[in-house]
Order: sequence, then structure tokens, then C-alpha cells
Amino acid sequence: MPSAAERTRTLVQSTCSARLVVPGAAAAGEHELMPEARTVGTDGEVFLLYPAASPAVRAATHAQDDELPAVLELTDVAPVAVPHRIRGRAWISGWLTRAPGVAAPGHMMLRLEVGDIYVDDLWGDASVSPEDFAAARPDPLTAYETELLQHLAAAHDGHVQGLSHLLGPRAGARRVVPLALDRFGLRVRCRDERGSSFDARFDFPAPVADVHGLRRAMRALFDAAER
Repeated sequence: MPSAAERTRTLVQSTCSARLVVPGAAAAGEHELMPEARTVGTDGEVFLLYPAASPAVRAATHAQDDELPAVLELTDVAPVAVPHRIRGRAWISGWLTRAPGVAAPGHMMLRLEVGDIYVDDLWGDASVSPEDFAAARPDPLTAYETELLQHLAAAHDGHVQGLSHLLGPRAGARRVVPLALDRFGLRVRCRDERGSSFDARFDFPAPVADVHGLRRAMRALFDAAER
């Protein structure tokens, strides 16, 4: 399974929603606190891009040379329609400063020096050290996951439904929907005859490194379901 540090790093570098909580910006609208872009630096710091006039930039500017305490909240929502669509949340707290000269005119890059990290997702909840976060790498499929899951649901629904044959005692689930995908395997959300939902996980024989490896792994999984 992916480590908690890898899962958090994947969330930061994915397209999931993010919101920065900073003192002095509590009255700002939700969209004003969402960075336009985010990335992770070589030392594990998180860089957040905002319009120069945004509340987050004003708060960091007002703090002048002092480090401003802040929390980056991340919310991961399944890209396909399933019951209980929130797949995970993460909170990265630390100290916010400006990084002048990095962003294009009209924007400002903010630097979040990471202190505490907590993730709560489909795998469970865990704390992550800044050192582990800095050393981790995002899942290699994260840039494609949304498109791949939507493609599976729309174009390969018959194959996805066939995975119910691999569910052992719960085989024959009424509905199976692809929920999450990473280099280790595929997670689906199932609905049984009583209307109750449960998750099932199908691990690949070996971790995949790219989309080409994923195609082979998925083909093997669908073939196994048809036997």
C-alpha cells in the first residue's frame, strides 16, 4: 500500500481542492483562499500561487518578516458518481511567507514551511513527519487518475461490473463503480442487494510505473474476472 507520506504528497500534487486557512483572512470567500497552483519544493516546502491582491497574500504581507501560521486543507472527491464521494482529507500546517520574484506579474507565490501533517483517507488516518513528506513522491498515475476512472466508468462498465465475480462471499454485487486508482491497484465501491455500500480492493501483481503498465495490469484483472 502507499505510505501515508506518499498519499499526502499525491493529494498536494493532484487536482483535488485546496484551501488555505490563515489569520486575518477568515472573512474571505472560499474561492479567494484556493490557490491557483501548488507544488512541492526540493526541501518539502509547499509553494502556493495566488493573485497579488488575494487575502492570503495580504495576510502574509502584513506579517512582514514574521512567519505567519497557516493550514492548507485538502479535500479529495471521487471523480465519478458514488455514494459518499469524499475519498480523503489532509491538513498541512506550518508557517507562511512570501516568495517574491517567483510568480508572473499580478501574482505572488507563497511558501508554506511544513510543520505538522495529518491525512485521513480510504486507507485510514495517520500523521506524517515533514521529513517523510519531503522524501516521498506522488503516485505516478495521479495526473491521469481522474480521466482513467471516468473512462473506466463510461467505456468499460461491463468489465467493471464483471469484477463482482472476484468478491468472494459478496460476489454478485448489484453495482460496481471504480473509486480510486494508484500504482498498487484499483479500488471499487459496490452496492449489494440490500442497497448497502462497501469497498473492495484489487491489487496488481506488481506496482505499475506508468499508463502502459496499468493497461496490462487492468487487462489481466478483467481477464481474471471473466474466467
